[in-house]
Amino acid sequence: MKIALVCPASLPATQFGGILALCVDIAKESSDSGHDTTIFTTDLDFANNLKTFNKNLPRVESIENFKIKRSGVWFSIGLFYVNPGIYFDMLKEKCDVIHTIGVRSFQSYAAALVSKKRNIPLIISDQGGLTTHPDLKNSGLIRRIFYKLQSPMIRFVIGQSKKIIVPNEYEKKIFSGLTDENKIEIVENGINLEKMKSNIKFKTKYGINHEYFLFLGRFHKVKGIDILLKAMKLIKNHHLMSDVKLVIMGVDFGFEDEMLRMINEIGLDDVVEVIKNPPREDVIAAYKESEFLVLPSRWELSPLTPLEGFAFKKPTISTKAHGIPYTLDDGKNSILVESENFNELGNKIIELLNDKTKCKELGMNGYEHIHKTCNSQEMVQHMLRIYEKVS
Repeated sequence: MKIALVCPASLPATQFGGILALCVDIAKESSDSGHDTTIFTTDLDFANNLKTFNKNLPRVESIENFKIKRSGVWFSIGLFYVNPGIYFDMLKEKCDVIHTIGVRSFQSYAAALVSKKRNIPLIISDQGGLTTHPDLKNSGLIRRIFYKLQSPMIRFVIGQSKKIIVPNEYEKKIFSGLTDENKIEIVENGINLEKMKSNIKFKTKYGINHEYFLFLGRFHKVKGIDILLKAMKLIKNHHLMSDVKLVIMGVDFGFEDEMLRMINEIGLDDVVEVIKNPPREDVIAAYKESEFLVLPSRWELSPLTPLEGFAFKKPTISTKAHGIPYTLDDGKNSILVESENFNELGNKIIELLNDKTKCKELGMNGYEHIHKTCNSQEMVQHMLRIYEKVS
């Protein structure tokens, strides 16, 4: 089968987030299964910031057993990248199926146009909170108008699709209000266990001499970093914190300056370590040497970060917001608190620091979960069966 995957970003823009990781994992697993797979994407590099487009990246690149075809971005509005060349690149291919990831994108619109013109079955996955992401309501007026203008494009993409793949019941409910429920199939997100390896000695590299718990994610207010810092203010003088730090790792999505200001004003400089733009191998090493993860998000659809933590038997303290309870099992492999409740968050951090047995038990349950269900091999085999149905 010849498979076209479509995404706003791909390698080497590893800090773009879960959409990219999902697309790359589908490409690898499907090509390993003998399918001819190509990712069609932009020339986003993301080496230093979220608007780094690199015209020196190869237009066509083979990575492992799959290909990446890039076309240059003419202009961008936030994370909406316009690269008309992707349409013409896809027209040249005789694909059996097109799978686009990230519906609210120019790339998905181009994929739907090619699907219609060439009569190629279109499968869509969102992974971006099509109607529920806080930015849709909390952005400035111009951005909100732009989101409104995207509505006809989104309706066209959904209408052209043969199947809609969602990671959980939460997103299924979202799409059920927009299209025929029979189109929708749940395929749980999975991580590539083979890639969860690193030779980096994290504490040594970053001069960390204490145990630490880890926040990993974009520096964006939706991730709840401010809630985490307020919780840290409450617990920083607790005796269990005397030999423990919080490590914050990620890339700036507009909240870095405020985050650093809060750390300074609250007086957390001695208990919080901030690591910006970390290489992927350092992220993996950070998981391995951490005690547990903290993800106090105001919104998530189906987070991959906790699943990656599970690869190292590390549980996550997160929230009950949106799709998180559909991904994490409260009391079994994680601890979920009410969103915005920094008092409860601080108490649960202390609880896990104080109860190593519970921490290990939650982590082991998570480890078993990803090896049984939420891994890229299981995920992609399920997707391939869907491709075969529609092609």
